[in-house]
Amino acid sequence: SLLYLLYIHNTYYIFNPGVLADTIQPVEEDANLVRKETDDVSLKCSYQSTSSNILLYWYRQRSDKAPEYLLYKGAKAYSSSQSSPTDTRLQSKTDDTSTELIITGLKLTDSALYYCALRVTQ
Repeated sequence: SLLYLLYIHNTYYIFNPGVLADTIQPVEEDANLVRKETDDVSLKCSYQSTSSNILLYWYRQRSDKAPEYLLYKGAKAYSSSQSSPTDTRLQSKTDDTSTELIITGLKLTDSALYYCALRVTQ
C-alpha cells in the first residue's frame, strides 16, 4: 500500500525583540511525498537565523488530531543538544541552514502532516 506524507507549505516567522526575524520553511521538493511502507524517508526544512543558539523541532499531525511533538535537535552552538525520541525509527540531522527528519521503516500510521519549528534560546 502507498503512504502519503505531507507537511506544511507556509513559512514560520519567529520574532525576538531587537533581532531580525528568524524563519523556517519546508524544502519545496519535499512538500508532497508518496512512499511505500517499509521505505525510508527524509523531510527537510531550511531556516535562517542570526542567532547561534538554535533548537529545531519536529511535530506530526495525524488526521483530526492535535499536533504531536516528535523530537528536537540543536544547531550551530547547540549542535550537541538533542532529544531521545520515543520512536527509535525517528532521527534528526541539522546544519547551519537546515533540519532533516529521517523516518526509517515507514508504517501506514506515519501518514500525517509534518511541521518543523525553530526556537532561539538564550
